[in-house]
Amino acid sequence: MATANAGRRLRERPKTATVVLTIVGYALVIGTFLLDLPIYPDLTTAQINLLTHAIAAINSTATVLLVLGWYWIRAGEVEKHRLAMTSAFALIMLFLVVYLIRVGGGGEKYFEGPQLVYYAYLIMLAIHILLSIVSVPVVLYALILGLTHTPSELRRTAHARVGRIAAGSWILSLVLGVVTYLLLNHVYGYSF
Repeated sequence: MATANAGRRLRERPKTATVVLTIVGYALVIGTFLLDLPIYPDLTTAQINLLTHAIAAINSTATVLLVLGWYWIRAGEVEKHRLAMTSAFALIMLFLVVYLIRVGGGGEKYFEGPQLVYYAYLIMLAIHILLSIVSVPVVLYALILGLTHTPSELRRTAHARVGRIAAGSWILSLVLGVVTYLLLNHVYGYSF
C-alpha cells in the first residue's frame, strides 16, 4: 500500500520528486566535500587508485548503456531503451557511492603534465563537473517520467525532449570524465 502510494505520488508530482531527489544528491556531494564527516574510512593510496579505476570502469559502462539506450529508442525498441537507461542510472548510483567513499576517505590527485595539456585538462574537467551538476535534475525528471508512465502515456509528457537533453549532457559529462581520468592516471601523471 505504501509503495503504491509512493508510486502514485511520483507519477502525479514528478517535478516535486525531482527537486527533492536533486537536493538530497547535491547535499550528499557538497556535504562530503565541505564537511569532514567521520563516516568514511581512511583509504590508502592503493585503495584510492583502485576506486579511481573502478569509477572509470563504471562511467565507461554507463556511457555505453546510454548510447545504446539512445540508439534503441530511435529504433523503436522501447523495452531495450528502458532497460539500458535504468541500468545506466543504477551504475551512476553505484558511481556516487564509490566516488563519495573515495573523496571522503582519500586525498586529491593533482595533474602533472605539460602546461598546455594541463589547461586543456582543467577545461575538460570543469565542463565535466558543470554538466554532471546540471544534468542531475533533468536525468532524474526523465527517469521518473519513464518509470511512472507507460510508453503511450509518455508521448503526452516532456519525457522525449527532456530525455534528449539529459542523455546528451550525461554522455558528454561521462566521456569527459573518462578522458580526464586517462590523462591523469595513464597518459601523464599526478601528485597526491
